[in-house]
Amino acid sequence: MRRTLGEYPAVVERQGVARLPELDRWYRDELPGLIAARHPAHLTHSELVRLTEWKMARGVWRAPNLVLVRGNDPAEVEETSTRALSKIPHPTAPISELAKLRGVGPATASAAASAVAPEIYPFFDELVAAQLPVLGPVAWTLGYYARYADALRSAARDLGPEWTPALLERALWSHNSHRDTEAQR
Repeated sequence: MRRTLGEYPAVVERQGVARLPELDRWYRDELPGLIAARHPAHLTHSELVRLTEWKMARGVWRAPNLVLVRGNDPAEVEETSTRALSKIPHPTAPISELAKLRGVGPATASAAASAVAPEIYPFFDELVAAQLPVLGPVAWTLGYYARYADALRSAARDLGPEWTPALLERALWSHNSHRDTEAQR
């Protein structure tokens, strides 16, 4: 598992998706610090848009959702994300609160929560969920996310103290995406 996590940046590059490497570096390396530096912690409108672009570049591009996210009022994004992030460490309340914004579902909301508290919240990715057959078919609901996050939290605990649900999600995505790119060659 540690090896597949280490391969993550190279797997991102091999996806061949425009802007994904740049967006991914921003999401992993810059966004957490930007949010943590604010008191109270919150997302800006531009960060929510960029986070949504990252999520879609890494998975499935849903242009109508991006239009909806861009249409959110900047003040509403800050107010809603402040309320949401103040609900950490509740397992689902931050996700539920962020999903009140237009174009934001459990996956996008989980990306924001994961940037702030990776030790609690994994990003909700369909490729990773498919690797957890006990969860059944992927459903973009809060209940499904709760089961998904619980499964990754439990597995991360089993792997040891250096693992977080967010790191495990990244390793599983890297493993699956690496397999997919190898199969295409």
